[in-house]
Amino acid sequence: MALSGLQIYKLLPKTNCKDCGFPTCLAFAMKLAAKQVDLDVCPHVSAEAKEALSAAAAPPIRLVKMGTGEQEFQVGNETVLFRHEKTFFNKPGLALRIKDTEDAETMAQKAQMAGAYSVERVGITMTFNAIALDNASGDPNKFAEAARLVRSNTDLPFVLIAGPEAAKAALAAEGGHKPLLYAATADNWQAMAGVAKEAGVPLAVRSNDGLDELADLTTKIEEAGVADLFLDPGSRSLGKSLAQLTQLRRLALKQNYRPLGFPIITFPGEVADSEEGEIVAATQYIAKYAGVVVMDHFDPAVAYPLLTLRLNIFTDPQKPISVDPGIYEFNSPNADSPLLTTTNFSLTYFSVAGELDGSGMPAWLLICDAEGMSVLTAWAAGKFDAETIAKAVKSFNVADKLNQKKITLPGHVAVLSGELEEELPGWEIRVGPREAVDIPTYLRSA
Repeated sequence: MALSGLQIYKLLPKTNCKDCGFPTCLAFAMKLAAKQVDLDVCPHVSAEAKEALSAAAAPPIRLVKMGTGEQEFQVGNETVLFRHEKTFFNKPGLALRIKDTEDAETMAQKAQMAGAYSVERVGITMTFNAIALDNASGDPNKFAEAARLVRSNTDLPFVLIAGPEAAKAALAAEGGHKPLLYAATADNWQAMAGVAKEAGVPLAVRSNDGLDELADLTTKIEEAGVADLFLDPGSRSLGKSLAQLTQLRRLALKQNYRPLGFPIITFPGEVADSEEGEIVAATQYIAKYAGVVVMDHFDPAVAYPLLTLRLNIFTDPQKPISVDPGIYEFNSPNADSPLLTTTNFSLTYFSVAGELDGSGMPAWLLICDAEGMSVLTAWAAGKFDAETIAKAVKSFNVADKLNQKKITLPGHVAVLSGELEEELPGWEIRVGPREAVDIPTYLRSA
């Protein structure tokens, strides 16, 4: 049973030490009750209080892990309905469905494509996370053979879509990579729970009769000893599934309704009657509120925008993606090569770096610590000014690398030229282009 803020407060040290970042213990207790902060933030809470506060401290949506080793990924632990309220923590896993009725060559090719697909954006490598192996044949032996074949072609974790007998057969063949079993229903939940418990793997629960049935099933399955669950509310209508997923999230977060406080698995291909419709549904599910999205088609032209959307939504809005400040080299610069500068916002850095690298011309790039903001944003916030740039020049001993003291500012902050001349006596301050795409032209004419 969740505790109120006052009940939590009574179990805290009540010293108002502010070590948690809040002005009083009562303020911290209220945030803890609202699931907006972790109990570990308080360094002085006693072991006894931690035990008593476990219900209040537990996230409203259970953290569930799939896979092993480097391929392990986790979903759940979310605490807000909207990203701007705080942040989303664990991005949904993308899986490609493979049916055991497909020929061996097709299954192997799909597994290899999904497992090998990797694309980098702003310094982050994005990949698919799982293979959803579907027992479309209904034959446990054929399903086990398919699991063995697909496992030999990828080390991604599996979602095993099958009944209890076929799931058990595939578990023996898939190599112990902690798959997700799909799905327990009102008709087979006891058998599926038994298989999941014995194997120590998570289990998806599907309802065909709404959220009440889903809550009843999760309660029974937890009592049977399986705690790591996924939810499938059952709707295969785009509008209705959006309503159900939103309702699940609200019940878990706003009502702290534990029977529905689990990640969600979705199947956009079952919602749509075309590949284009599947993409639309997948986009919706990534935004609201899937934990695993099982795709029926794989195309790099589709995978890239979906992964980029996921990256954008699951980036902490309070902590922009950034690169380390420092002096970066492009095309083997020497002491006579030009020096440019910009902020440490990842998208800015990689835009500029791409143009510098592609120009083929040697250059130095000084990255200033602007708290991950873009050039204009950082300038407006006072985080990218003459003092910041001059400090970076001195901190990274830039002058020691150059024969001439010349530095080029981004064109958007040409206004800083005079101030930077004062901060860096003896330096020539130049103004570069406003857009990264014009940097090669600028370098050739400089």
